[in-house]
Amino acid sequence: MQVTRYSLYLATLWTLLGLAASVMSSLQVLWLALAALLLAFLLFDLLLLYLQAKPEFERDLPTRFAIDIEQTVVVKMTNRSRFSLACDFYDGLPAQAHTDELPWSFRVAPASFEQLSYPVKISERGRMSFQPVHLRLYSPLRLWRRKCRAGEVQETKVYPNYEPVMRYALLAMDNKISQMGIKKRNLAGMSREFHQLRDYQLGDSLAQIDWKASSKRLNLISRDYQEQRDQTVIIAIDCGRRLRSLDGGIPQFDHVLNAALLLAYIALRQGDHVGVISFGSDERFLPPVKGVQAMTTVLNHLYDYKTSNAPSDFSHAARTLLARQKRRSMVVMLSNIRGEDGISLVEPMRMLRQRHVTLLASLREQSIADRLETAVESFEESLEYAATQRYLEERNEVMAELHEHGVFCIDSTAKELPIALANRYLTMREML
Repeated sequence: MQVTRYSLYLATLWTLLGLAASVMSSLQVLWLALAALLLAFLLFDLLLLYLQAKPEFERDLPTRFAIDIEQTVVVKMTNRSRFSLACDFYDGLPAQAHTDELPWSFRVAPASFEQLSYPVKISERGRMSFQPVHLRLYSPLRLWRRKCRAGEVQETKVYPNYEPVMRYALLAMDNKISQMGIKKRNLAGMSREFHQLRDYQLGDSLAQIDWKASSKRLNLISRDYQEQRDQTVIIAIDCGRRLRSLDGGIPQFDHVLNAALLLAYIALRQGDHVGVISFGSDERFLPPVKGVQAMTTVLNHLYDYKTSNAPSDFSHAARTLLARQKRRSMVVMLSNIRGEDGISLVEPMRMLRQRHVTLLASLREQSIADRLETAVESFEESLEYAATQRYLEERNEVMAELHEHGVFCIDSTAKELPIALANRYLTMREML
């Protein structure tokens, strides 16, 4: 329980009257009477506040949140008492949530309710909890107030901000993949699935010509082929300490997840199976799923992936993957390699390459590229430039060694990685 500023105002007035009564004895009776009246009001108002029932709260959360995307939360407060209820309200937001519209102060009539809504953003992926609301209830005469909690704990899911991924997806659905920079490979060949008939184009082989259709149309018609379906893509994500730093204000790990989501969506649209495995932290595995509708399954599996301070054990990851995935597949490993990785990375990737078509996609820090493009104007900057150059050379040496063992590699910045990964997938799936 706390007194309010109105109680302090009355106490100040009573004190001033007491000072006057100390000078003028005729005011002493009035001062004592005011003291008794003030005490009676305080006790009566305190009793009313003590007997006042807490309001009931219902919180309506969105089905899901996305990182840094504003969503609206609706709260309904019901007052079932016979007195009007004045209070200050602040919702029990997760630590990662932010809003500029709380706290609120309002009054609810007896046997009535108020419905409030406010926008909120959450800055971290995963499962988040909204705790009971924080209330500061005022007594009917507003001489006292007390703090309490009301409502229930509610959990919600916060997904990666995959808006760019969905934008790419809509372009793909409209047959505009070329706008993304992703090259759709329709193969003129004898070992792929039939796609459609089209007019003959210069350069088409004789084996592509559909002579029956050509005779009916009195014009040369060619068969168009595309990659066969029902391949399997396993996305291995490094959840160790390599991807914990920020790149453009966003964790590198979130950039990697966005690239993985785009790859998963395109692979599912191609008719392939997509599985996910994590390493470097708690090991998790999503068995391969198929169909565009399975994108929800992939999202629900990936949304709460977290990085840890543990080192990335590529050898353990390779052994686990080989044990879980017997069928020849395309394995895409997402990480951020270092020059010192050497044999600890090359040997596990070589093991994977013996059974699977293997791709290592490494996220290169944008700050590295920025450093190389910045003019060198001092001795300290020249040392920094040389160190950056050496850092890239060591990475390139590791990738060259991987390439010698038949492992494909991508080394791209966060902005370039999703499209580079999608393009390489469409090229490599021909090898399965």
